[in-house]
Amino acid sequence: MSLRLHRLTLSRFRSHPRVEAVFDGRPVVLHGANGAGKTNLLEAISLLSPGRGLRRAASEELGAQPADLGWKIEGEIARNGTLHELETGAAPGQSRVVRIDGKTSPQSGLGRLMPMLWLTPAMDRLWIEAAEGRRRFLDRLVLGFEPDHAEAAVGYEKAMRQRNKLLRDNVTDPRWYTALEARMAETGGVMTLNRQATLARLATAQSADSPFPQPELILADDTPADLAEALAESRGRDRQAGRTLVGPHRADLSALWAARGRPAAQCSTGEQKALLISTVLAHARALQAMVGHAPILLLDEVAAHLDDARRAALYDALCDLGAQAFLTGTGPELFTPLGNRAQTFRVSETAGDSQVTEEDLP
Repeated sequence: MSLRLHRLTLSRFRSHPRVEAVFDGRPVVLHGANGAGKTNLLEAISLLSPGRGLRRAASEELGAQPADLGWKIEGEIARNGTLHELETGAAPGQSRVVRIDGKTSPQSGLGRLMPMLWLTPAMDRLWIEAAEGRRRFLDRLVLGFEPDHAEAAVGYEKAMRQRNKLLRDNVTDPRWYTALEARMAETGGVMTLNRQATLARLATAQSADSPFPQPELILADDTPADLAEALAESRGRDRQAGRTLVGPHRADLSALWAARGRPAAQCSTGEQKALLISTVLAHARALQAMVGHAPILLLDEVAAHLDDARRAALYDALCDLGAQAFLTGTGPELFTPLGNRAQTFRVSETAGDSQVTEEDLP
């Protein structure tokens, strides 16, 4: 079984007025100068999954200038031998729309068809910055195994926003809170169970002979078993704070370099990146064991902070997994160990517009 993005078409997306690229299933190398539009391509692919993509940009930020013409991303994927047409985009002043095989679909439908995971340079500091980024990373890991996790998270956030408004408006009537807190307890319980199950799967999928350090991932989540009761008891305290102070939205993910007993936050930049890569590879192995294929992987400037040995080991691991990975870098020499195991494209820029050209490298 396999998962492949075969074709990508962009219309007026960021710096790309028009892109038509066909992929043959091998890992894809995108090389070019800084600012040429490589990350824009990865961002476009990331929007063929639930959420706001790897930059978390608003829809109105994604169109090429002039922005009043809208933008569109189309992809053809093959999942276990079945072809699917994916489309997302937005007309001027309109919300983003998703279509799967020509029919309007919720974003969760994308997650069921094409699990996806990414690493970007901004994530190099994931282990030492705010907990919000780590929660997003964890929930992206969860989506590969539990596509309905996105719906639970959206339902929880919607109910919490409504509850927070009541708190800020100093509403005290309990009748206004009860239904919202019940919804938060239901969806929050699903989120917590999904997160715990995902960490257990990742622990099982760690490779003892990998050149990347094995992380022990730890979920710090003090969400009580009876969240509805805890929310009711916390209304006074939450009203003073103007926000909800208990629940899975306050959970945090941490990592420990298992062999050395060292927290990721105390590791070097290169070690922190290696721990992230190890987590991504474990996720790919776990998903392959569960559904028969690895996720689509978007690895932006992944070679940074990796020595030659680990760089080659990463490429070997991706090929061994049979994963379709999209990798960016400033020059093709960064990907020499891949040889003809990869498909290579040069991304260039002229007068603000990006071009994508396939190359046959020696």
